[in-house]
Amino acid sequence: MKFNYQRVNTVSEALEVLGGNNKPGKILAGGTDLLVMIQENIISPDEVIDISGIEELKKIEEASGKIRLGALVTHGRITSSEILREKAVVLVESCAEVGSPQIRNLGTIGGNLVMASPSGDTLPALYVLGAEIILAGKEGERALPIEDFMVGVKKSAIRPDELLVAISFPGMGEDSRGFFKKLGQRKALAISKVSVAAVISFQDGVVSSVRIALGAVATTVIRTPRTESCLVGQALTPEVISEASRICSEESRAITDIRSTADYRDEMAGLLLARGLGEIA
Repeated sequence: MKFNYQRVNTVSEALEVLGGNNKPGKILAGGTDLLVMIQENIISPDEVIDISGIEELKKIEEASGKIRLGALVTHGRITSSEILREKAVVLVESCAEVGSPQIRNLGTIGGNLVMASPSGDTLPALYVLGAEIILAGKEGERALPIEDFMVGVKKSAIRPDELLVAISFPGMGEDSRGFFKKLGQRKALAISKVSVAAVISFQDGVVSSVRIALGAVATTVIRTPRTESCLVGQALTPEVISEASRICSEESRAITDIRSTADYRDEMAGLLLARGLGEIA
């Protein structure tokens, strides 16, 4: 297992290295996924580019109602951020479910996105927050809605000469509530069999807008437009929650794989949604 290792300290240095490689290099941030894949011979990169020293990618900023997370912000920092606890609680809850404390203190939000696993805990949360992914290249930055960034199982729209530098999304308002629910084989340190994230806004006691996303049920995270439409204009009564749960199970369109069956995933998607809505109600 041999590869060339380079450590960079700025985004421009990273882009110079990426742009000059004949063969695409692998980016090392927290290393919680990359190093495991190298050790298990899943991948054999010719070059590893360590970006963990780029301080500008470790910021959590808020301006004009939008929150910007640097790609190197760790899951642990997200769970302890007062701004995010107030204005992105759904992301905080999802990051709290990632791995162990050690993994959360090393693993980065950018790394989770680039891995593009359908079972990635933070991804449904970023979907319902309406996140944009900021990619830097030699021609400058471009922003992609997260729906366009995630293109398949462990496939994203990032180009070989680009670096994911930040994630941007509007902060949740005072009239909004959110939740993240996950089902795994165990209570902790488990890969999701199914997950549900939601952000719901209220006006005069009824739902004025809602975004729901399901993780680990399909090849990418999916939205549930029929379920969302069912909830808009309604108070969260037991009857409304029950109907939303039923429609959500229908919209899940889950797949069967080594972790679970489609039927089980579909049923649990509805159940997790009902639990989250019930807690909000």
